[in-house]
Amino acid sequence: MASKWIERVTGSLEQKKQYKEQQARIEALPEPYGAVATAFQRYLMYHGGIVDGETLVRMGGDFADLWERAAADGTPVRDVVGEDPVEFADTFAEAYTGRRWIDKERARLVQAVDDAERGERS
Repeated sequence: MASKWIERVTGSLEQKKQYKEQQARIEALPEPYGAVATAFQRYLMYHGGIVDGETLVRMGGDFADLWERAAADGTPVRDVVGEDPVEFADTFAEAYTGRRWIDKERARLVQAVDDAERGERS
């Protein structure tokens, strides 16, 4: 009973556990994979803007899988991310749909323009 109340306030405890496990997987990567994966994680947290826990956990698991596979295969980092690391990160983040913090502001912007347009026609 108490866990339901706690989860209502803090979010899913299972998702937090999965997130911590994914973080441990990234931290366990050999170099240079660990450093690069950590840099990408930081970028994705700032850029991705995803606020849906389920989507974040799914993306984090896939991200850890990608870097673990690259490290196991000995794939050069540049072969994973390509010539433009920012484009790689942006494309990776776009593959995961979910609620983003900017969605509310986008809706407000559209509404403001719609409201203004209706006011111009009156």
